[in-house]
Amino acid sequence: MTAEGGTVARVTTDLVVRGMTCAACVNRVEKRLSRIDGVTASVNLATGRARVHHPVDVTAEALLAAVEKAGYEPELVPPPVPRAAPRATTGPAASDGPAAPADAADADTPEDPAGPTREEARKDRERLLITALLCLPVLVLSMVPALQFRNWQWLCLVLAAPVVVWSAWPFHLRAARGLRHSAATMDTLVSLGVIASFAWSLYALFLGGAGDPGMRMPFSLLPSAGTEVAHVYLEAAVAVPLFVLTGRHLEARARRGTGAALRSLAGLAAKDVTVREDGRERLLPIEELVPGQGFVVRPGERVATDGVVVSGSSALDLSLITGESDPVEVGPGRAVVGGAVNMGGLLLVQATAVGADTRLARITHLVTEAQAGKARAQRLADRVAGVFVPAVLSLAVTVLGFWLGAGADPQAAVTAAVAILVVACPCALGLATPTALMAATGRGARLGILVKGPQSLEALRHVDVIVLDKTGTLTTGHMSVVRVTETAGGIGRDTAVRLAGAVEQGSEHPLGRAVASYAQRAAARGPLPGVAGFLAVPGSGVTGIVEGRRVEVRTPGEGLPASLAQALAEAEAAALTPVLVRVDGFDEALIALGDVLRPGSYRAVDRLRRLGVEPVLATGDREATARAVARELGITEVHAHCSPEGKAALVRELRGGGRRVAVIGDGVNDAAALAEADLGIAMGSGTDVAIGAADVTLVRGDIEAVADAVRLARRTLATIRLNLVWAFGYNAVTVPLAAVGLLGPMLAAAAMSASSVLVVANSLRLRTWQPAPRRPGSPVGKASR
Repeated sequence: MTAEGGTVARVTTDLVVRGMTCAACVNRVEKRLSRIDGVTASVNLATGRARVHHPVDVTAEALLAAVEKAGYEPELVPPPVPRAAPRATTGPAASDGPAAPADAADADTPEDPAGPTREEARKDRERLLITALLCLPVLVLSMVPALQFRNWQWLCLVLAAPVVVWSAWPFHLRAARGLRHSAATMDTLVSLGVIASFAWSLYALFLGGAGDPGMRMPFSLLPSAGTEVAHVYLEAAVAVPLFVLTGRHLEARARRGTGAALRSLAGLAAKDVTVREDGRERLLPIEELVPGQGFVVRPGERVATDGVVVSGSSALDLSLITGESDPVEVGPGRAVVGGAVNMGGLLLVQATAVGADTRLARITHLVTEAQAGKARAQRLADRVAGVFVPAVLSLAVTVLGFWLGAGADPQAAVTAAVAILVVACPCALGLATPTALMAATGRGARLGILVKGPQSLEALRHVDVIVLDKTGTLTTGHMSVVRVTETAGGIGRDTAVRLAGAVEQGSEHPLGRAVASYAQRAAARGPLPGVAGFLAVPGSGVTGIVEGRRVEVRTPGEGLPASLAQALAEAEAAALTPVLVRVDGFDEALIALGDVLRPGSYRAVDRLRRLGVEPVLATGDREATARAVARELGITEVHAHCSPEGKAALVRELRGGGRRVAVIGDGVNDAAALAEADLGIAMGSGTDVAIGAADVTLVRGDIEAVADAVRLARRTLATIRLNLVWAFGYNAVTVPLAAVGLLGPMLAAAAMSASSVLVVANSLRLRTWQPAPRRPGSPVGKASR
């Protein structure tokens, strides 16, 4: 369980629900859970999971009991369990902090509904194989009159009986369980269809003249009636279980395929790690590793957890985590991500995060959350499925009565009723959205695009304006100091840089990190001094007390000394970003910093425009710097001097004008705008605050992934629409055909099984979706200097 905010304390509980076979099952479980006061539930047929939001005073036992009353088998998904505190270590690796949570890869990875029940899956395969062996002679003899020998129909009866009883037993059992709970599902339709076909065949054999030793039965794809001898429908009685079992076997395999990306993410988590302490190495379970410990990564091994390289250099393969195909070079001081593969030298890494705090765990958690959601179209389909099966049962009875009342042959009436029971299929309705969503989120994760849920995909599909931050989004965020200009008669260049670097040590902004790094390299007297009373004002700057002096590093204003005013004009002309250093209220220096456009920024803006999305630049930088960058990228609408509140106000203004607005950012100053927008997109290299406020995270930090995300969203929703059109259209066409006697039970069974398989197969095409290839020779943008 996880706590959620709000005036009333609520928690979230995940359940695995076994025995669901169609959207009607989903609807029933959701309704049963929602009868408990304060409870809301979202059930996913593809994953076999229920996500339940409920007050803290509603126990897990009450939720399990509610699902059991609906006729299904629930199982509580245990929440992440905090690890036991590791045994004490000596030296700098020791930690007095709290125990880290359990490995999130284990905690957050959703169970494949077929995964934990491998024994059941094996039994289902055996059932399908035996059923096929029993059915084959019945189908051949029934469909090829030339092979029908004396008493062939009695042999078919002997072979069909175990199929009707044993092979179809799971359908009968679930139908009976539903009947006990006053529920009707897809299994009810299948069970009734099999029993009706077999019962009519028994009547024909024993009372209708079909048991004559020399009886021959011609085969027709369309139902036939009015003959002197009643037809046997043993081929339909065996074909329904055979086709349904085959369809569900293929469907289960395909559904497991949609979750392959998530399972591959979970598989990246290391189980053991080699730690180095006091010059000695020992192998530990990953659960015992704590932040601050050093561990070894040899060539070919996976990095056990997030950390910083202490010694050694190598190239890391991050393709399965960020979607980047090119190896990334790392060395001392560079951050590394757990799950990356070491392709070269020996690395000694100091762990900075473990368990649920790692980047891999957060990615896995985001993908899991996305697959638990529902699109608006799926909620409609589930509501339809809630009345679908009772409506089909009523229709079958009505058609049977109508045909008999009209004086039709009883055989034709029974055939039409059985065909309606068999052909109607709410399974495709239940699978239309979740299978597409699972395939899309898995594919997106492999490409470095994390989407929080179906609502985010829907919003991404309709975005027509995208507000872009500059530093860290369009640019690399790897700022560097280009020049420093000091005030004549002031404290001097070196002192100003040293004090500025000291106060910026607490900043998360790329400008602050660049100033601190420059000051550290320039320091001749050892480490930079500490800072007290540090305060960061998003969009403005930082302030603090250093060696008894109040130091401010902020955006320059008016009234600068002549030397600084000239330096400011030169910096703006060169498209540099200027920051002012004030000490005890006096302007002491102007630091000009330069940044470089991301290689894909020009292509990203161009592709967004081609997709009908208008780019807007909103930055806290000065007008000249912002317009220089916008000019290079071809962006026409620019908003400079934009505070965090100003960015949020800009988003509200655009939305007020009827625009669908997305915001891309990476810093604390972007969080308000990200939360205000129709869709927030965070760079994966950004702060946790920005990522937490966003609906989409670009893990690989490539701005071009924005256009890929838009295209993936549009492709996914198009796939969902096609699935739903097929699911509704299939029933709209086949049920009337069955009602008027133009569709036999055997063909109905084949069509019903094929409908679900086709929906899942259509969704699986998203697993092979590819981003648009980069056009050779496209401009890559220049340095913003």
